[in-house]
Amino acid sequence: MDLFISTSPFGVSDPTILEPLKQSDFSWSNNNSGRKLKPEELLEAAKDCKTLVAGTENLLPLIDINPNLKMIARVGIGLDGVPLHECRKRGIRVSWTPDAVTRAVAELTVGQMLSTSRFVHMLDAGIRKQEWSRPAGRGIRESIIGLIGFGRIGTSVARLLRSFSPREILVLDIADKTTEIHALQQEGLKIRSAELGELLQNSHILSLHVPLWKETRHMISVRELEQMSSNSILINTARGGIVDEIALKHALEKGGIAGAAIDVFEKEPYTGPLSLLENCLLTPHLGSCTLECRSRMESEALNEALRWLQGNSLQQEVPDDEYVYQE
Repeated sequence: MDLFISTSPFGVSDPTILEPLKQSDFSWSNNNSGRKLKPEELLEAAKDCKTLVAGTENLLPLIDINPNLKMIARVGIGLDGVPLHECRKRGIRVSWTPDAVTRAVAELTVGQMLSTSRFVHMLDAGIRKQEWSRPAGRGIRESIIGLIGFGRIGTSVARLLRSFSPREILVLDIADKTTEIHALQQEGLKIRSAELGELLQNSHILSLHVPLWKETRHMISVRELEQMSSNSILINTARGGIVDEIALKHALEKGGIAGAAIDVFEKEPYTGPLSLLENCLLTPHLGSCTLECRSRMESEALNEALRWLQGNSLQQEVPDDEYVYQE
């Protein structure tokens, strides 16, 4: 088989995305289950494909059993499921769609900020139980917002927040973001760099926008949550595994923090104890789920796979600096 599409749904937001593949002479198949494939299902379905259009699956087991696989087109930006160094060792080319997801994830993040700070999801549930409560939440204008990670999505979140005029935005990134921060300051945004301790202690809303790798796994755990204030909110639209879910559960139960909004989980679909907590807003890895975003991601990934099959140059190959996160 020339190509297998493992991610689902695919081609639903825009059915024309599949037309170039249908009109080609390449043999192909796709995941039509309507859900993420289980590991054993992926191995069986893609065991002999040459190219793979992939979602968030762990691809190392597939690479181990499929010597024919020579190209992976990742639908999205997260690469924690793609063993980059092993791919390079075996001559497997890897591409991604990093810019396609930026706006959609940033918009969801701001939406979660609004919902959690004004208790929207909790009050909706209350009305459905014939409860009528009108607590005063904290507006964005009154809030200090901490952004851990200031790449594509973190920067986009800051730009979307300009119209809300937050009290201050604190930024932490491993790279020097002086230029980006200065540009936003020139646009009137109160924003500056800060150390992790200050973000944890002072942020009313702390939002995560970093990749998952050895340095960020469980970077928000017991010690970090204990430094956050009891009226603070944690948001994770980045990757499951960055937040220690058990530690978060205990912090929410004990009132260590006021609330959380979690879109990504260590194991998906999520069925863990956070689902029992009213002060935790849960969404099913929804960051990229807008019609425009899905269409762009899928089109870019499929076109990259077709370019490789046709012997043409890739346009969105994963750059060398992304390999650092898997060393």
